[in-house]
Amino acid sequence: MNIKVIVFSLSLLFFSGMSYAQKKKTPKSFISEKVTISKYHNKGELERMHKGQLIALYSERIEVLVKTLPYVAFATKPGISMATLGIPTNNDNKKALDNQFDSTDTYIEESSKFLAEYLPYSDTGNLITGILFYEDILKSLHQYNDFR
Repeated sequence: MNIKVIVFSLSLLFFSGMSYAQKKKTPKSFISEKVTISKYHNKGELERMHKGQLIALYSERIEVLVKTLPYVAFATKPGISMATLGIPTNNDNKKALDNQFDSTDTYIEESSKFLAEYLPYSDTGNLITGILFYEDILKSLHQYNDFR
């Protein structure tokens, strides 16, 4: 009985190790799949929203822009990695990209704190105009390839 348990345990360990070894780490994309907005708005929709909702939308759009615009020369949509572009995927390049992402996250975190503190003092009309402006920039990213 003990032999069967040991053999079963070893085979289970062996097969789980094989399945783990088969999983390859996918290359990190310049633009994350998570960097999107759920909906574009028109002025009428925004005017019907409360200031708290507008502040959340404004902050979300800034985050998407900050995580997208620096990489426009490489990509405008998720899925483009260093390997896709032919950039060597050595440790130095991976580390540089990771540092860039960490710096961006720190910037967004600090900006979010600032915006949460000061945006409530902004004019609602200016918030609406800012959201519409940011959304126009995001929409134009979809047409970026037309400019080539």
